[in-house]
Amino acid sequence: MVLKQDIRETLKKQISDLNKKESGIKREILKKIDLDVPHAIIVSGIRRCGKSTLLHQLMKKSVYYFNFEDPRVLSFKVSDFEKLKEIFIEVFGEKKIYFLDEIQNVPNWEVFVRSEMDSGKKFVITGSNATLLSKELGTRLTGRYLRYELYPFSYKEFLQFTKKKASKDSLRKYMEKGGFPEYLKYDNSDILRDLLDSVITRDVLVRNNIREADQVKKICIYLLSNIGKQFSLNKLTKHFGIGSVNTVRSYISFFEDSYLLFTVPKFDYSFKKQIVNPKKIYSIDVGLSTANSISFSKDKGRILENLVFLHLKRKYDEIFYYKNKSECDFVVKDKDKILFCVQVCFIVNEDNKMRESNGLKEAMQDLNVKKGFIITFDQEDIIDDIPLIPAWRWFST
Repeated sequence: MVLKQDIRETLKKQISDLNKKESGIKREILKKIDLDVPHAIIVSGIRRCGKSTLLHQLMKKSVYYFNFEDPRVLSFKVSDFEKLKEIFIEVFGEKKIYFLDEIQNVPNWEVFVRSEMDSGKKFVITGSNATLLSKELGTRLTGRYLRYELYPFSYKEFLQFTKKKASKDSLRKYMEKGGFPEYLKYDNSDILRDLLDSVITRDVLVRNNIREADQVKKICIYLLSNIGKQFSLNKLTKHFGIGSVNTVRSYISFFEDSYLLFTVPKFDYSFKKQIVNPKKIYSIDVGLSTANSISFSKDKGRILENLVFLHLKRKYDEIFYYKNKSECDFVVKDKDKILFCVQVCFIVNEDNKMRESNGLKEAMQDLNVKKGFIITFDQEDIIDDIPLIPAWRWFST
């Protein structure tokens, strides 16, 4: 519980800080969000990727705003919402839209949201935990919300933020720095190391009541250092001396919930086989992986592959890899239809061109897909009717 006076003072300070805040570059996701729909708008994503700034950009008129990440209100309970509502009316008068930041910090928050929506109010809500929000939304707001995921800057947003043009030089810088706004602004790697510590501590350890902090962080850094590779739960369990495979499986699930990592399944028409087959791992941001790993920054091919994955992830929900005699990096599916296949190769040369093209062609033939291409760093060509597309051009279209 929080005292009403403390809520009032916190709100006034937050509004003052918000009015001083820079609006930042316009995020691409803004084009998708329509505040006029009769649904709650949910924006989820990793910490520090720009959710609060996005809320600021969406505030076209005076609204109710509150950030539950504020340390002054960490003991906020669902019963305190009535106090907050009274203070909102006292400070702003009657408004119809609530903008609530990092709401997952308040247990049972969906009870208040459902009650206010029944009274005709609208909500724009952010949170940093995918599963937690899904569980709460499913119990109280089924069919009454639209959900969006925000990531660190895309390549196009990176260009806008850094005032650079699409080219191999700017792509090289994007591969080095990634897309976290604060890091790009101050260029201090400690920001990304502190971010990883914060996410692991607050969104993994504390939220899931885990005490093995060193063990969890070591596994997370190991995975961040091995993006684009298949991983085995059994091997991870033995490597880190953990007693149960289920424990490692839970850790990886928690990393995904907090948006640190993504797992990509091997394509199979059988859902059961998709579950048991080895998965590949990818990072939310290549700059985050580089800042927290010694070896990762040297592998330009895997960095480019991770960027291609993130580019696809922003647009499509179903992404797989293909493996039979050969391997193809990505198979993109929408509902019941496979849209296209993608291979990623930093530089295609005489030594690897058969392997890369054969992997792509095998996937296309096996899955009966007509569209496929190879994303490279800066090569534009055609090999056996397969287009080679420079990543900097593909990312910026």
